[in-house]
Amino acid sequence: MTNVKKKRRIGILLGSLAAVVFVVACVALWVAKGYLYDPVVSNRSMVYVHRQWSAAQLDSALYAALGDDRAVARVGRMLSLCGFDAAEREGAYAVEPGMSAWRVALKLSRGSQTPVRVTFNNVRTLDQLTGKIADQLCFSKEELSALLQSDSVCAELGFTQATLPALFLPDTYEFYWTVSPEDFLKKMAREYRRYWNGEREKQAEAWGLTPVEVATLASIVEEETNKPDEMGTVTGLYMNRLHKNMPLQADPTVKFACGDFALRRILKKHLAIDSPYNTYRVTGLPPGPIRIASKQAIDAVLNHRPNDYLYMCAREDFSGYHNFATTLAEHQRNAVRYQRELNRRGIR
Repeated sequence: MTNVKKKRRIGILLGSLAAVVFVVACVALWVAKGYLYDPVVSNRSMVYVHRQWSAAQLDSALYAALGDDRAVARVGRMLSLCGFDAAEREGAYAVEPGMSAWRVALKLSRGSQTPVRVTFNNVRTLDQLTGKIADQLCFSKEELSALLQSDSVCAELGFTQATLPALFLPDTYEFYWTVSPEDFLKKMAREYRRYWNGEREKQAEAWGLTPVEVATLASIVEEETNKPDEMGTVTGLYMNRLHKNMPLQADPTVKFACGDFALRRILKKHLAIDSPYNTYRVTGLPPGPIRIASKQAIDAVLNHRPNDYLYMCAREDFSGYHNFATTLAEHQRNAVRYQRELNRRGIR
């Protein structure tokens, strides 16, 4: 074989090899582009990772966020390359529109958690609160409840079992999803101190009340009326009774003592219950809040205008508003109209 033919064959082989290398490189670049640049996220969503999860459970969480099996597979391969371990990267991660499989995997592998917004409002009891909080964070209701039932924990926070509901101020707060129940309570204590620092504390002192007493009175006011424009009037009435050393005679405290907020009609047997929360039998404020008072109710107490009322009775039109009275005779007339309407409607 001549040198010319050899060179020709070598050239053909090299050309073929170059073509193969070129094709392989193109395929590799195309695959790399799919993993590194092509978006796999259409809508912002959260990926929640539990430390005890299997690969299948993680895939399910990714599918809930990405909504596409191929995207899940791509992210899964990238996570494998990153050495991702769910046990070390428990958390909540926001994935944003346009993110590639590589960027999603990198975020999870680095443990770059996204704070979650935790909201609680319109809750009466600590039991309801713990359930609502546990639904939004990683710890369980039982873990948080155990702390709230600990006298030593309450004392560290500056409260007792009875006054502890005053610690919680309904609002929206940011936490890392993996926050411990202990750190959750510490942040609630910081928020409480921030809320009561300065002007509000001075307002409470001006009314002769502590912050906890304000929260306690606000909890009664909020149970008495869901009308914001009436909360200040109700507050003024109860402040008058406190100053005159009269029992508050607040029906919601009786419902609390009975353990039944659904009571529609307070009877003599209910008024006879022996409880420090029964303000028909005990003078002054009860030992602590009967519900977790809203900031709206607290501000209504702090900013109320004094009035001369001593008595109140639900209006007979069942509008949610009340008839107020300065004398017992006037109150009794209001009460007769309301009782008559209860009887007419068959409410017992």
